[in-house]
Amino acid sequence: MAGLAMSDLRGIEKDLDRTVVACNDRCLYNAAKWAAELLNSLPEELNQASVSNKDIADAEDEDLSTSATSVDAHEAKLQRRERSKFLMAKSFFDCKEYDRCAVTLLPTLLPQQPISREPSVPVTPGKGKGKTGASPRAPRTWKPDLPELSQRSLFLALYARYIAGEKRREEESEMILGPSDGPVTANKELATISGLLEDYFQQRENAKTITRPSDGFLEYLYGIVLMKGRNEDLAKQWLIRSVSLNEWNWSAWVELGSLIGTTEELAAVSQHLTPSMPAFLFQIYVSQELYQSSDSLHTKLDQLLLVFPRSAFLQTQRALLHYHAKDFDSASSLFSSILAAHPYRLDSLDIYSNILYVMESSRPRLSHLATLASATDRFRPETCVIIGNHYSKSSAHEKAVIYFRRALTLDRSFLSAWTLMGHEYIELKNTQAAIESYRRAVDANRKDYRAWHGLGLGYELMDMHSYALYYYQRAAALQPWDPKMWAAVGHSFERCGKAENAIRAFKRALASASASSSSAPDAQGQGPAPGGFGGTTTNGAAGEQDPLAACVGGRLDADILHQIALLYEGLDELGEAAAYMELCLAQEEGPEEEDLVPGTSGAPTGTGVTLTTSKARLWLAKWAFAREEWARCVELANELCQDGFEVEEAKGLVRDVRGRTGEGAS
Repeated sequence: MAGLAMSDLRGIEKDLDRTVVACNDRCLYNAAKWAAELLNSLPEELNQASVSNKDIADAEDEDLSTSATSVDAHEAKLQRRERSKFLMAKSFFDCKEYDRCAVTLLPTLLPQQPISREPSVPVTPGKGKGKTGASPRAPRTWKPDLPELSQRSLFLALYARYIAGEKRREEESEMILGPSDGPVTANKELATISGLLEDYFQQRENAKTITRPSDGFLEYLYGIVLMKGRNEDLAKQWLIRSVSLNEWNWSAWVELGSLIGTTEELAAVSQHLTPSMPAFLFQIYVSQELYQSSDSLHTKLDQLLLVFPRSAFLQTQRALLHYHAKDFDSASSLFSSILAAHPYRLDSLDIYSNILYVMESSRPRLSHLATLASATDRFRPETCVIIGNHYSKSSAHEKAVIYFRRALTLDRSFLSAWTLMGHEYIELKNTQAAIESYRRAVDANRKDYRAWHGLGLGYELMDMHSYALYYYQRAAALQPWDPKMWAAVGHSFERCGKAENAIRAFKRALASASASSSSAPDAQGQGPAPGGFGGTTTNGAAGEQDPLAACVGGRLDADILHQIALLYEGLDELGEAAAYMELCLAQEEGPEEEDLVPGTSGAPTGTGVTLTTSKARLWLAKWAFAREEWARCVELANELCQDGFEVEEAKGLVRDVRGRTGEGAS
């Protein structure tokens, strides 16, 4: 990557320039913005060389919209013929007159029934991933004719009709979390668009004698329609075809990434992709979306920054990698530098507000960020989320909910607002609303482990522990290096009466905490396997090796150690229970220096005396009393008297020991 020649950089510049024009022509503004930002983040010397070598006179005479993509003579002829109509239709789209834009280019889209008709093909969620909810091959009651149009005009007409359907769907959904909100209200234009695209591709397939190149945009639109209809496997195939034909259309890459839920799926998709710069960017983006954070990913980002040294997008990806690795200081520093360089850029600043929310002594910075975002654009979802976090930090949870709902009113697909609103409803003790918010979050993005964890918490508060266990397991599978996830799984197993599985989950939590404190997971996300915690599985090949085998030379969570000991006590394995109580007690002093992990800096620190360690000390004193280890029992009981916890019971133990020893002497 670092050895790219100047000619390769000029090729990238030319591709990005064409992509910006092509995406703007088709009203894919986010893709155009992404490509334009990358274009302007290329090295300065390349831009200066390009300006000096560019023939401005020829550029003014050239029809940029025709040359924006590789088109044959027939396609160019169609674009010239319909140019005036296309410009009018695009103006209608820019003015948000989507139906008018569609019928300008495709008059046969004029409805044969009222606009509020029911969808020709019911759009219902499938039973699982890859299941078809709305089949594009289902019979249609009304099928408009497809006149001869350029690919550009056909895309804009169908895309405008799709956006019009989405707009009507949101209008029919009415209020957030209302009775019509969610999957019950569908885009009624999907069946018509799907049928037209199916016929179009079938005609291209049948016309063997005429092989005209495709620009990839119609394949992208078909992939979106299939994805909205829950036909995800087929949607993935068409999106892969789209990015193969037009590799710089970032909107297609984003939609493809939303269909990838695991690193294994990413590896499988990558096998079908042609190695290229956009594919390289896509792999880093999806790895970040899958909460991966490793040295190899940072190395890849370093290589890309050599090509795009001023890219705010790549710098944001690095900040998000630090955020997923819980390195909030580094992530905050990067976001601060991005904000200083681009003070009016609101993209991903909602994540920055999340970081400031969890950092200590950061309320003034969060307040300043909210003021800055509000001054830039008060009606952006990111701004509403930032202000909501500001109110939540101040414990004004009702006001926080108002702003999170406002963000969702502006964009119902804005994932972080659903999750954060669920958190606020938990604080307000509105469990039902919290569960529904979290459910909408996972509907929008199945990779959001925070929403899965929130669902588990909601059902736990309702004492529905089997449901809570399922959702906690989903969260732990997505974030296997987060001890909080495994601790939640362990507590749910305990409440479901599955002590052995609970012990194994708690041990995973300890192992995850120890591993995350020493090193981050690798690029493939290898960590404690989420399997082996089924309803009937208690032992197996994966469970033979104690997860704590690698936890050497670090401070462990005393509460989890105490919980494991109590579970062993319930299983009548008192020897194991005593061993974990001793481990819990040892956390007061921390690990010895010779037990520290090599390369760890700083003196070992313990927790000091806590309520949990005092409970462990009392349990061990009773254990010593039962084993007639009088000296050990008195020692532990005297320590309890000095600590101030469980003093009366400790004094009683001392009296009993003295009574027993006095009887033994007589």
